Amino acid sequence: TDTKSPLKRLSKMNTMDNLEKQLICPICLEMFTKPVVILPCQHNLCRKCANDVFQASNPYLPTRGGSLTSGGRFRCPSCRHEVVLDRHGVYGLQRNLLVENIIDMFKQESTPERKEGMPMCDVHEEEKINIYCVTHGVPTCSMCKVFGAHKDCEVAPITSIYQTKKTELSDGIAMMVGNNDRMQGIISQLEEACRAIEVSVQLLQCLKFDLLYSVLEAKKREMSQKVTAEQEEKVNYIRGLTRKYGDHLEESCKMVELGIQTMEEPEMALFLQNTKPLLKKLAEASSTAHLDKVERGYENMDHYTVDFNKEGKALRSLDFPPG
Repeated sequence: TDTKSPLKRLSKMNTMDNLEKQLICPICLEMFTKPVVILPCQHNLCRKCANDVFQASNPYLPTRGGSLTSGGRFRCPSCRHEVVLDRHGVYGLQRNLLVENIIDMFKQESTPERKEGMPMCDVHEEEKINIYCVTHGVPTCSMCKVFGAHKDCEVAPITSIYQTKKTELSDGIAMMVGNNDRMQGIISQLEEACRAIEVSVQLLQCLKFDLLYSVLEAKKREMSQKVTAEQEEKVNYIRGLTRKYGDHLEESCKMVELGIQTMEEPEMALFLQNTKPLLKKLAEASSTAHLDKVERGYENMDHYTVDFNKEGKALRSLDFPPG
C-alpha cells in the first residue's frame, strides 16, 4: 500500500498537469478567464484575449460610444481559421461554460487544503458547508442533513446548484442592464420633451405680439405669465420625473456592479449565500411600475393660440377724419 500510494499521487499529478496544459490560453499563456468558443473551429480563447486579437486585426473598425457599428473578422491564433463577427464583436461569441466548469473543478482539485474563506456551519462548527438544501433554498452541511434541521429536506450537491444560480444571477444582471438601457432612453426622451416645451414657449411668446405691441403690452405680459406658469409646471414635473428615473438608474447600476462582484466570488458557498437576497433585489430594482409615464403630447403647448386679425384690421383702418 505504501508503494502504491506515491504512484497513485504521481499519476494524479501527471493527469492534472496534462489537464492544466489543455486549459491554457494560447495568447496570454495563463489559464482561461471567461473562455469563448471561436466558431466554427471550436478553439477557445480568453474573452479579453479574443478582444485584443480582434481589435488588432480591425484597427479602423468604426465605433460609436464604445460599441461596434459593424462586424469584423480575425484569424484564430490556434489554427488560423477566419472568424467573422457581428456588430457585437467578441461579446457575441458563445461562452464555453463546459471549460469554465472544468477550470473551477481543476482549481478545487488542485487546492484541496485551502480553507480560508470557506464558510463553516453555524450549528456544526467543525463542518464545512458542502451541500444545498433545495427545500429551503440555503447552503448547509452534511450533518444538518443527517441529524439536523434539514434531515427531511431535499438536498443537492453544492456544485450542481452553484452553476445554476450563477447562470440565474447572470441572466438577472443582463435583464437589469437591458432595463437600464431602456431607462436611459426614457430619460433622453424626457430631456427632449423639456427642450420641445421651451422651444414652443419661445415661439409662442413672439407670436403676433410685435404687430400690436404698443397697445397690447400689458395683455402680452398677462398671457405670458399664464404660459410661463404652465411651462414651469410641466418642466418641473418632467425634471422631477427625470430625477426619479436617474436615481432609479443609478441604483440599478449599483445593483449591476454588485452583481458583477458577486459573479467573481470564487467560493461557491459564499456565492450561494449572497445570491438569494441579491436576486430578490435585482427583481425589485428591475421594475419601473412605480415611476410615472409622461402622457403622449404632454409637452405640446399649441393650445395657447392667439388671433389678432380682427384687431389688426381695425387698427389699420384708423385714419384722420376727412377734412
